Amino acid sequence: MKIRRGLTRTACALLLTGATWVAQAAPIASWHLPNGARVLFVENHALPIVDASVSLDAGSRRDPNGQSGVAGMTCAMLRRGLEARGSIPAMDEAQISDAIADIAADIGCSADTDRVIISLRSLSSQAERDTTVALASRMLSSPAFPAALLEREKTRSIAAIREDDTRPASLANKAFWRSLYGTHPYGQVPTVETVARITQDDLRAHHRQYYVADSAVIAIVGDVSREEANVIALALTAGLPRTSAALPVLPKIDVNTFAGAQEVRQAHPASQAHILMGMPSLERGDPDYFAIIVGNYILGGGGFVSRLVHEVREKRGMAYSVRSGFSPMKQAGPFQISLQTKKEQSDEAIHVVRATLDNFLHKGPTQAELQAAKDNMIGGFALNIDTNSKMLANVSAIGYYDLPLDYLETWKRNVAKVTTHDIRAAFRRKLDPARLVTVIVGAPEKKNEAQADRQK
Repeated sequence: MKIRRGLTRTACALLLTGATWVAQAAPIASWHLPNGARVLFVENHALPIVDASVSLDAGSRRDPNGQSGVAGMTCAMLRRGLEARGSIPAMDEAQISDAIADIAADIGCSADTDRVIISLRSLSSQAERDTTVALASRMLSSPAFPAALLEREKTRSIAAIREDDTRPASLANKAFWRSLYGTHPYGQVPTVETVARITQDDLRAHHRQYYVADSAVIAIVGDVSREEANVIALALTAGLPRTSAALPVLPKIDVNTFAGAQEVRQAHPASQAHILMGMPSLERGDPDYFAIIVGNYILGGGGFVSRLVHEVREKRGMAYSVRSGFSPMKQAGPFQISLQTKKEQSDEAIHVVRATLDNFLHKGPTQAELQAAKDNMIGGFALNIDTNSKMLANVSAIGYYDLPLDYLETWKRNVAKVTTHDIRAAFRRKLDPARLVTVIVGAPEKKNEAQADRQK
């Protein structure tokens, strides 16, 4: 197929910039389509680019029991082939790739624990935009899931899993999530066995149940009017069914009854121990959110200016990097502290981390630490929304997690309002150091009492 190189040279130059614009918290318009889908839109005419995404409640938490990997595989197969639709012929993988290249567009799918996101980027000129949207709409509603390519994708996925299972960081991460969430869908990860069992029927069933207009959240950012954005949203979801059936209710994560206090040690020949510590903690939309993110900047999220870095790296030289973070999700996402250190000092490093966290929970930050954190976070906020793609990611999350439409406009004010008392109270509500899970991959196994006695 002949590709229009003259068009794509200029277009690609624009697309690769991420469509940079003057970063400001532009107002978000929102409305619902007749099919039940929700639309969020930010108008920006700085460059002739439009970015859009469709978020669906079809992430890995929706994998059938014992079939981890179905959600991710369904997403991966959307570009592998399309069924015929009326007079429109079927398309194979090569034809889809050529069609996207012809219009200098980008269409992709990503899956995380909570959701699947189908994203597109196109020139805003009507011909290119309409072609891109029509193709993305077909990928959403009419994937063919060709058997031969499914086997290829399964082989690739299995190879990636086997490689990951040789890496201490990956092993620690999997053990961490399993320890925190157990049999809850958040704790399930794809394995060689679960991926090998995936069939075309599994993908079709997942697609039929979860790729529905009712749960779709469409985010659009760029060089189009509201009227044009509405046309785009209607076209993207035109082939998705609307269903009156509610999606299955997932088991509740009750942080208050989380047992925790586990220590998981796993041998590994790596030169360093990989350590993760944490517990389920924060949901999206929690009223403690701003106190938590400001406090975490001080504790371990602010890089070289954080307390954990000061105590673990600067004072004791135990690790090159150590950090903490909260991952708010539909249900309580994890708080996590991570570091790598020499095997022989892993227990000492854990002791220092625990002491630092305990001190922070007991005393909270100083006023000087709080002011420095606020200055850095507020000063750097523009970098979070300085391109179409970054703005799209924010708008998409606002819609999917049902955050206030003025979330970005009020973000700096909400950070500025946080006090040391707010941080101390929020951290005490969200964390209990006595219930932290600790995962150590690469540390020597603990000696039992008999071994210790023999070496005395």
